[in-house]
Amino acid sequence: FWILDDLTLVRQYKTAPTTLSVYEPAPAILASGSSELDGNNPEFDGTNPYRGVNPATGIVVYYDLPELKEKSVITMTIKDGNGKTIQTISSKADPNYKRYDGAPPRDALLSTNKGLNRFVWNLRHATMPGIPNTYIESSFRGHKAIPGTYTISIEAEGKTVNTKATILANPNYPTTAAEYAAFDEVMTGMENTVKEMHNMVNELFSKKQQLDQIIKSLPAGELKTKAEALSQKIKAWDEDMIQRKATAYDDAENFLNKFTANYMFLMNQTESDIPRVNQPNLDLLKEYTKQWQVLKERGDNLNKIEIPALNKQLFTEGIGAIRTN
Repeated sequence: FWILDDLTLVRQYKTAPTTLSVYEPAPAILASGSSELDGNNPEFDGTNPYRGVNPATGIVVYYDLPELKEKSVITMTIKDGNGKTIQTISSKADPNYKRYDGAPPRDALLSTNKGLNRFVWNLRHATMPGIPNTYIESSFRGHKAIPGTYTISIEAEGKTVNTKATILANPNYPTTAAEYAAFDEVMTGMENTVKEMHNMVNELFSKKQQLDQIIKSLPAGELKTKAEALSQKIKAWDEDMIQRKATAYDDAENFLNKFTANYMFLMNQTESDIPRVNQPNLDLLKEYTKQWQVLKERGDNLNKIEIPALNKQLFTEGIGAIRTN
């Protein structure tokens, strides 16, 4: 028995276009689960000799490309009904991505083949940054977008085309529109906070590494003592934020988690299969938010006051300073 499925493209496809174009995707139902068709492997043909293959669980976007110039980059931007960017996908891999145990997943890439291309948006918000060479037993994936209408824009060689995509509510979920909105607000806030704290951890760790190199070249004296004290302050803050001894699976059982891991665990647990935020999660989030404000103030003080003050002295002495950008 042969079943012809997903006729969305066939109904819109008339003749092969010669310029950049995109087709309006079929609506996707917000649901748990996965399919082999969720991937973007061009070698997978959607068949299996021993079992059926479920339809993709995300938004399936088909787009046509003309022959692009060598090294041309295309981007796909997904925005919600309020114009807020949910996700940006590129055909170019992040050159700064580093693979290590517990690293965030590598972002999926758009294909740039001439003619028809296919990409499945997994409905998720952007992936959060990690802390290199540090294992946090958590997920860095952004939460799933809530039901609504989204705008998908594809840009290639200066031209942009747009289409609409719809995420439908799962009729089996008891979640109301207000609960979806509250879920999205809480998850977005937590993900932005994780991004902020991880960027601060990575920034201050880099500055400490620079500072430690400068200290090696400083002669004994007041300036060296001050620099060493600042290095210890940054180290103390870093150790309150992250457990760097954890570098592999199950290290969390051997070394005590620090603040970022605890915060991410709460974030992951808040994103349940049924999108709805429970009161105990909100209560713990309130406690963690207070703790983060204290830690953030300490980090800001190091970044904006103490490091610039030391840099000023280093410049006065004619010694290389810590890079601040």
